[in-house]
Amino acid sequence: MSDEARSLTDVVTRLRRALRTSIRSEWPWDSLPMAQIELLQTLAERPPMRVGDLAAELRLAPNTVSGLVGQLIEGGLVERGGDPADRRVALLSVTPQGHEQLAVWQAAHEKRIGSALDRLEPGERDDVVRALAALDHLVDHLRAN
Repeated sequence: MSDEARSLTDVVTRLRRALRTSIRSEWPWDSLPMAQIELLQTLAERPPMRVGDLAAELRLAPNTVSGLVGQLIEGGLVERGGDPADRRVALLSVTPQGHEQLAVWQAAHEKRIGSALDRLEPGERDDVVRALAALDHLVDHLRAN
């Protein structure tokens, strides 16, 4: 592994951990684990989806996704509907309550990141902003694998 890949892996891991722990200090995110947030985000971006397609997108076992979906349905954040083209198939989508929960989650993260960005030196903040497009392309390459 290259030094750049190792450094980026380390920074991304620490960034995710720091963001997760700082958010928990202000908001009780224990009620919605990260796996459920990621599932909700995926469903919100590409609704409606079958469990199998969602599992493939998240690269998780279908039974794992099915369990997460069950919890989200119980919580009123996801709903299961029928597929007009195939009555045997269930399609999943995010409920209005699920969209609201995602918006609250997003706003809390934006607030925390914005506050941290404001504490950076101007040159450091500019470096972070300039890196965003390249990081976005990196995400595209990671999804393609």
